[in-house]
Amino acid sequence: MTHTVLIVDDDADIRDVVRIALLQAGFQTEEAADGAAALAAVTQVKPDLVVLDIGLPEMDGLEVCRTLRVSTDVPVLFLTARGDEIDRIVGLEMGADDYLAKPFSPRELVARVRAILRRGGAAPSGQPMRRGVLEVDPDRHLCRVNRSAVALTAREMDLLVKLMARPDQVHARPALVDAIYGVNVHVSDRTMDSHLRNLRAKLAAAGCFDAVETMHGIGIRMGPCRGTDG
Repeated sequence: MTHTVLIVDDDADIRDVVRIALLQAGFQTEEAADGAAALAAVTQVKPDLVVLDIGLPEMDGLEVCRTLRVSTDVPVLFLTARGDEIDRIVGLEMGADDYLAKPFSPRELVARVRAILRRGGAAPSGQPMRRGVLEVDPDRHLCRVNRSAVALTAREMDLLVKLMARPDQVHARPALVDAIYGVNVHVSDRTMDSHLRNLRAKLAAAGCFDAVETMHGIGIRMGPCRGTDG
């Protein structure tokens, strides 16, 4: 299956670099030069992933991501200016799946795109997984709490599936990072923390306040998922 990636950047040279790298890696590409065009393209093209520059004119990438998250869980890879750590963290809090600082290596960009799009590698497919009031169906990218759907990004779903595959096991952070992001992809602790925080917040908002436990100095594991009545 060939995936389609939407490239959103107001710099034509950057779009060229990203497009060539992705085409050489076997992806199909679409392009947009501003936020409004990006939102229209997502509706029309329905891409499998969006490479999104934060520093867009008028409607910036953060606003585009915020708008996307109202209606879609399409994966988002942010491109940021080097040193803009605040923008990167805010972007992750809004539901972006990853970020890459400019100037970037085209090979690393392709590696990150592939890692985000990877599905089902963290846990066996087949029957949905259940724990307390929580149900996860990796094949359908579906998460439910008390039978109510919870919208997760690709990274959040991968993280939850990995934890649910062995819910009583404590997963060491380095091993968890490698399983979710890929062995050759550098991911900071703050990126991992942002995805964990977003996952916890979404499950808590749905009524599951004890879904993920941090064992300080050891790792992460699933909680009992008792729900609001637990």
